[in-house]
Amino acid sequence: MIHRAGRLALACAVFGLGLAFWTAGCTKQPAAGTGTLTIAVIPKGTTHEYWQSVHAGAAKAAKELGIHIIWKGPLKEDDREQQIAVVENFITQQVAGIVLAPLDETALVRPVQEARDAHIPTVIIDSNLKGHGFISFVATDNHKGGMLGGQELIRLLGDKGGKVVMLRYEEGSASTMYREQGFLDAIAAYNAKAPAGAKIEVVSSNQYGGATASSAQDASERMLSTLKGPGGRLTIDGIFCPNESTTFGMLRTLQTNGWAGKVKFVGFDSSEPLVAGLKDGQIDALVVQNPVNMGYLGVKTLVDHLRGQTVPTHIDTGVGLITRANMNDPAQHKLLHPDLSKWLD
Repeated sequence: MIHRAGRLALACAVFGLGLAFWTAGCTKQPAAGTGTLTIAVIPKGTTHEYWQSVHAGAAKAAKELGIHIIWKGPLKEDDREQQIAVVENFITQQVAGIVLAPLDETALVRPVQEARDAHIPTVIIDSNLKGHGFISFVATDNHKGGMLGGQELIRLLGDKGGKVVMLRYEEGSASTMYREQGFLDAIAAYNAKAPAGAKIEVVSSNQYGGATASSAQDASERMLSTLKGPGGRLTIDGIFCPNESTTFGMLRTLQTNGWAGKVKFVGFDSSEPLVAGLKDGQIDALVVQNPVNMGYLGVKTLVDHLRGQTVPTHIDTGVGLITRANMNDPAQHKLLHPDLSKWLD
């Protein structure tokens, strides 16, 4: 078994070969107040538009605060081992602090504790982490977001009730688990008061879309193929998806099978294809976070801590519902179309 120090040294060497552009070397960062701080910002993945918005917010904060950030995460949002290796490499580099969106609420506990033991503070963003090895949690109220999605689907179905499905995201992802539970709680609360003929039945809620839009599309195809009636018509009335990739994968499935716009559909997060789907009536509503604000506040909270300020242990970055009726309102339009080019090269 490789000793922890040896493992970290090996990680530094391996990462240094392929990622030399990160930094000039594994050198200790200056103490707060004695030079430019360098902090690492580690997302769950680097391909989805959501994370590009988080990156823009982090870059905005870095410019305003006069610090340097290093943005690095796994390519796919199911590569826990790669994310752990990234964290350990930054510990070896002795960055001043880490902002982390953990892929798994349990798997990242140990490396965050290792950072703490090395006197490198961590702010958790987007998705919660078990334990107490971090200084603050900066994120959406994900349960509330799921509740908003459920309540909107209930409204769209009216007083006739119906059958609905939910495509889950990925096991171990705390943020989406809270959204999924919020959706189910909204349906349960409605059913507790609704008359028998108006209740909503969740006919499928145990399928996972996985880390990519492609895997989510495959999962959507499998799920909906069992829910077809005569003539290929869907026998369900509503769909909820808890993140960008599951929403896009489901949208593609509805489009390719001629079902888009024929079933009530509430998704989560935004991207150009999802906004187009909302505009065209193929998506009825999107629960939208503020990822730019999340990236900004994650970095700012860490820097405030490093500079000796007391920071909140939990910061809510906001969540809301966008429909065709309000998508062109200035505030909603800004959330759907953030100007990332201002902060990202």
